[in-house]
Amino acid sequence: MTTTAVLWGGFTLLVLVLLALDLGVLNRGAAVIPPRRAAMLTGLWVALAVAFGLGILFWRGSGPALEFFTGYLLEYSLSMDNIFVFVLLFSYFAVPAAYQRRVLFWGVLGALIMRAVMIVVGAALIERFSWVLYLFGAFLIVSGIRMARQREEEVHPEGNPLIGLVRRILPVTDEYAEDRFFVRRGGRLMATPLFIVLLTIESTDLVFAVDSIPAIFGVTTDAFIVYSSNVFAILGLRSLYFILADAVTRLYYLRLGLAAILVFVGLKMIAERWVHIPVAVSLLAIVVCLGLAGAASVVRNRRLAARGEAPPAIPGRLSEVTRTELRPDEAFGCGRSVRQDGAPAGDDARGGLATPREIEE
Repeated sequence: MTTTAVLWGGFTLLVLVLLALDLGVLNRGAAVIPPRRAAMLTGLWVALAVAFGLGILFWRGSGPALEFFTGYLLEYSLSMDNIFVFVLLFSYFAVPAAYQRRVLFWGVLGALIMRAVMIVVGAALIERFSWVLYLFGAFLIVSGIRMARQREEEVHPEGNPLIGLVRRILPVTDEYAEDRFFVRRGGRLMATPLFIVLLTIESTDLVFAVDSIPAIFGVTTDAFIVYSSNVFAILGLRSLYFILADAVTRLYYLRLGLAAILVFVGLKMIAERWVHIPVAVSLLAIVVCLGLAGAASVVRNRRLAARGEAPPAIPGRLSEVTRTELRPDEAFGCGRSVRQDGAPAGDDARGGLATPREIEE
């Protein structure tokens, strides 16, 4: 057995152990993770990532270790944009807070598998066709510019072809059946709205991976470093969600910071042939972009508070959606779009999503 096979096999075993620890020990019996506990779990995942990076430092040297930490921070920061969309999707489908953790767990598991496939394919393409790096770089620059110009984050699950395909194959219940994805009614297997939500989350993460995977190839082409940094960033995504779910509107300039990071990495990939930018400089650039975006958001929030204003809340956010059974139009949103600032998108000011007060009534 080769060293590479042992390395990948051992890391895969480690990931399975961490997933079992997360589901069966750390969050056993917890339907909703309180913010304080979520903060502790997030700290634990970060500590595990740091420990793994130190292991790489001891085993492979400072170069690969620096690549791992840079890739981890890059993927972790880009995953925050996933959280924005997750909040909007849970609001759109009016998913009860008690069921969101299970959707996130299976969403994380699916993301690990999808990204592993994409990384293997991407690494093979780069090894065979070196010009692919320039293509990735140009794609990241375009993605970053588009992200910076897009001031509203909208979700349109009703237009997702995957959901349409599933609903033609499987009947879907009109209400949530606790936290189950499938139920039997009258001898027929039926999907629940929660399964539709899971499919939407998975397809959305696939779109995000198209941005994040090329980005990390701008840091390193070592497939193991690329995958391991992705894995540790994704494993901490669930607990990070429960911290940021109610605070996404306060991180107003984060998307601009992420856009700057994508453009920087894209330029680095294109210019690498003529100008070598050390990994340490890339790490510093990511930290500076995130720091400036966070500081600018804090200043904006303080100015709003001084004027007696507050960032608008997203309807149906984590702390508000608690009912376990919803009408069909509430469960599927009836085509309503929700923006990042919490307001309805376009001309559809009401749509089919009930407000928390209407849900209680």
